[in-house]
Amino acid sequence: MTFTDDIRPTADDLWDDIVSHPMVSRLGDGTLETAPFEYWVRQDYVYLIDYARVFAHGAASAPTLDHMGTFAELLHETIDTEMDLHRAYAAEFGITEAELEATEPSPTTRAYTDFLVRTAATGPFGDLVAALLPCMWGFNETATRLETDGMPDDERYAEWIRTYAGEEFSALTRWCKDLMDEVAADATASDRERYRDRFVTSARYEYRFWDAAWNEETWTVG
Repeated sequence: MTFTDDIRPTADDLWDDIVSHPMVSRLGDGTLETAPFEYWVRQDYVYLIDYARVFAHGAASAPTLDHMGTFAELLHETIDTEMDLHRAYAAEFGITEAELEATEPSPTTRAYTDFLVRTAATGPFGDLVAALLPCMWGFNETATRLETDGMPDDERYAEWIRTYAGEEFSALTRWCKDLMDEVAADATASDRERYRDRFVTSARYEYRFWDAAWNEETWTVG
């Protein structure tokens, strides 16, 4: 049994929680109000900046030239393509580039990205992959489930679903799952348990990221 097969029941429980969250379920049926999604778009832009840093660490710590090249390509695509697309997507919600750049990370965004970057910078390569996996697998699974239930009338939400349920992102998800299985294949039992912990922590932050947007989370002091 591969590592991702082994953690699949745990992952499914986590994806169930995400899909049933009102932020996600209302995105799926098109009844989500604009304000929390605008919040999500701004926070996701901030998230992408540190997401790119994780790819940079992946390129630096990758054990093979092939993996190094893939992480370098993902870094390039995130900075030079995905963030441009994100700016264009944000504009559909009336969010300017200046507003995106001025976004202050929420407590959850800061905690999540700090966890990812710290794991990438201080842990072994397998820890990085395990922490990164929910970012891809979770979005792909969420969007695929929403697509199965039918597309919302709001084209902006439908576009989100098509993007993350689409073949390009699905292929990226399969790559990350295969990489996780490759890394875990020869790992010790304690390593695999640590990978599971990194995976679950990151997946919990995926849920919290949606929840923070739903509540439009702010700092409660200062």
